[in-house]
Amino acid sequence: MSWRTVLGFEIHIELATNSKMFCGCPADHFAKEPNTQVCPVCLGLPGALPVPNAKAIEWCIKLGLALGCKINLQSKFDRKNYFYPDLPKGYQISQYDEPFCVEGNLLGHKIRRVHLEEDTGKLLHQGSETWIDFNRSGVPLVEVVTEADFKDSNDSDLFLKELQQIIRTLGISSCDMEKGSMRLEANISVSPDKKLPNYKVEIKNVNSFRFVKKAVDFEVSRQIKLLESGANPVQETRGFKETTGETFSQRIKEEAHDYRYFPEPDIPPFEFTQSQIEIWWSELPTLPEQSRLQLIKLGLSEANAIILVASPAKFDKFTQLAEFHDPLLVATAVINCPQDNLSNLSISEKVMFTDETGIREVAQKVISENSKIVESIKSGKPQAVGALIGLVKKELGDIDIKLTECIIHDNIYGRR
Repeated sequence: MSWRTVLGFEIHIELATNSKMFCGCPADHFAKEPNTQVCPVCLGLPGALPVPNAKAIEWCIKLGLALGCKINLQSKFDRKNYFYPDLPKGYQISQYDEPFCVEGNLLGHKIRRVHLEEDTGKLLHQGSETWIDFNRSGVPLVEVVTEADFKDSNDSDLFLKELQQIIRTLGISSCDMEKGSMRLEANISVSPDKKLPNYKVEIKNVNSFRFVKKAVDFEVSRQIKLLESGANPVQETRGFKETTGETFSQRIKEEAHDYRYFPEPDIPPFEFTQSQIEIWWSELPTLPEQSRLQLIKLGLSEANAIILVASPAKFDKFTQLAEFHDPLLVATAVINCPQDNLSNLSISEKVMFTDETGIREVAQKVISENSKIVESIKSGKPQAVGALIGLVKKELGDIDIKLTECIIHDNIYGRR
């Protein structure tokens, strides 16, 4: 029997704000002395009232805009009620039916919602004892929830890495998975047909892309074996054991009604104007996909563009040097330079071919011999001009890239 994987994700991102979501305590909790960055608000003491962090709300909405989401002009916070030792109030301030952002898309995968909530404390297990550190309690946490439209773990790997790059480009989180700044949860089930299964297994808090792939692959295999034996997988929450590459049962998975959501009474609803959303939209930086297209337009290969954009430090160094030197030469030097030596990297100049007549002659020859590439450019794929620039460079050596691009465009579109 052929089985279909039904796979979606919930991705939690800790925002790098100065203060926590609803109080003035520092949000940077990593490696700090336990329970030293707390106050009555994030400890949930009686009478303490939350005050929303405006910067966290702005950053959440900017992430939604970067992911192509519709922004709800009316939104609110809700109480998510459950009892666990790391949740001092007995409820979490989150968002339920009116999140800030809905209906996004990334790499062809649908994003159901992007909402904002507060993080919980952290359990520390020492022998037979469990300690609780509340430094993390109340840190702003964005949750990105996808639809279950991933085919397999390879499909999801590209999506998760692109999401991480977007978040880092926005500068709203380090997305350091070792420190827990980005935590991945996979919702997995399998089906023999196109119908959605009547169960869902959630794999909680996986902290690397490699482990997500292993967890998904193991869990799909485990569920298929159960179904083929005549048993039904239990709807539950499972953990992932890194040492064995296996998932293990943690608890029965709750449904939305189990959390008894209701509007947060201590925080009034929000109303945004379209003009405010447009201002935030105008402040977005160039996103990774756009940066890659710009590099390809300069003549770089797609592979080199991906490498440079994936490393903010290398991309910044490339941008700095390419303003004065041949982009292809700079790309090679930056990609091959160790991260620690980037600040000392310099480019040895070669003689650049800048004779417009000579470049025009070679460009005309290249264009006449590569009609398919020319048609691709005319049909709306401007990045294909990089291939023609590369062929001219092959003939002449180091050339003025911008001049060559202008000459090629002049020839293709009949401008002289």
